[in-house]
Amino acid sequence: MSTRYSYIAIEGLIGAGKTTLARRLAERWNGRLVLEEFDDNPFLPRFYKEPERYAFSVELSFLAQRYHQLKRVTEQELFSPVTVADYSIGKSLVFANATLPPDEHALFRDLYQIMYADLPQPQLIVYLHLGIDRVRERIRQRGRGYEQAIGAEYLMRLQERYMDHLMKTTATRALIVDLGETDLQADAAAFNRLLGLLGEEAALGHRVATL
Repeated sequence: MSTRYSYIAIEGLIGAGKTTLARRLAERWNGRLVLEEFDDNPFLPRFYKEPERYAFSVELSFLAQRYHQLKRVTEQELFSPVTVADYSIGKSLVFANATLPPDEHALFRDLYQIMYADLPQPQLIVYLHLGIDRVRERIRQRGRGYEQAIGAEYLMRLQERYMDHLMKTTATRALIVDLGETDLQADAAAFNRLLGLLGEEAALGHRVATL
């Protein structure tokens, strides 16, 4: 089964399964895979220890990393029928909205609009929605030391900002997939149902689906 989109971005909270799904879709469609390079961000462990002190530094560094990566990707020749990324351009806005005070957030938005004005937007954003308890369990299973102190309140705030961002999306289609207790990696039927959703025509705006 193919997709009608040439550029799809997978979104969701930490541990939602973005990278795993992006890999599977790119492999299935013989597409180009774009993975976020977050391991190279020196501010991330510091942010989780002292969020107020390092919030602007970590968001600005991610903004620059994502810009440079997506700039390289768009400058390459496109031999693949589809590009699948495990993050979207708007991710920077979502996190900045959740972590920065109003004055720094306003400055960040200005920088974002200047830097990203000419980059292509994904045609479809797939948001993997998980309950906070399942997100925290997956964080524990991942075992990354600097992530273990992430609190439920912060995750809930991010979830709310993501929903607000997607509901206000006007130039990109958004598919919000409520995973419930489903494990896309282990449940072949659920994965096939998702493929069916990705093959459907959809108007601009957002759709909500449960697997």
